[in-house]
Amino acid sequence: MITINLRPGQKRKTGASPLAAARERFSAFGSRVKDPLLVAAIACWVLVVGGLGFIWLKNTRELAAIEPRLEQARAEHERFQTFINQKRRLELIRDSLVRQITVIRNVDGDRYVWAHVLDETAKALPPYTWIVDMGIVGTQTAAPAAAPAAGADSAASADSAALAPTPPLQFEITGRTVDIQAYTRFLRQLEASPWVTQVTPTSAQTVVENERPVTAFTIRATFERADSAYIRTVPLSESVR
Repeated sequence: MITINLRPGQKRKTGASPLAAARERFSAFGSRVKDPLLVAAIACWVLVVGGLGFIWLKNTRELAAIEPRLEQARAEHERFQTFINQKRRLELIRDSLVRQITVIRNVDGDRYVWAHVLDETAKALPPYTWIVDMGIVGTQTAAPAAAPAAGADSAASADSAALAPTPPLQFEITGRTVDIQAYTRFLRQLEASPWVTQVTPTSAQTVVENERPVTAFTIRATFERADSAYIRTVPLSESVR
C-alpha cells in the first residue's frame, strides 16, 4: 500500500497500540524498582491478606447461616434432656413403689394362709367326722438367699432377701370319723380344693373313744395359692344407709 504525505514539513505519527503502551509503562516501573524481592514479598503479603479476608468472609457467611440451626438443636437438646430426666425420676419412683409393694406382699402374703386352710378343711369335712388336731409339718423356714457381692448396696440385699421365695406350707390333720366312707370322701374333697395339694393319708386305724369304735386318721397336705379365678375379694367396709 502506497501512502503519500501531503504535508512534507510535518513528520507522520504512527498509531500506538495499547499493549505497547502498557509494556512501556511496565518497563519504566521495572527500571524504577531497584529491589525485586521486596516487590515479590509485598505481592505475597497482598495475596495472603486477600486470601485470609476471603476465607474470613466465607466463614462468617457460613456461621450466620448455621447459627439458627444451632439454636434449634440446642432447644431440642434441652427439651429432650428435660424429658429424659423426668422419665428417670418416674422410673425411680416406679422402682421404689414396686419394691415397697413386693415387701408388703411378702410380709402380708402368709397372713391369711391358715384362714384358707381352715376354710377349705371345714368345707371338705363330711358329716360324722371331726378334727382333733391341725399343725405344721416340720419347721417352715425361708429359702436361703444368695450372699450379696462385695460392696453391694444394703438396699439391694434387703430387696433380694424380701424377694426370696418361701417354701410351701405343709400341714397335718388328725381327725376321727365313725364312717370309713366319710374318711375317703374327706380325702376326695380335700384333693378337689384349689388351695390344697398333695393330699396324702399317713395312717388310719380303729380306736375306742367313749366306749365306741371310731376311725382315727392322719392326713398330710400342702397349701398352694389358688388361681385368681378362685379368689373372691370383698370390700373392707361398706356404707350403710
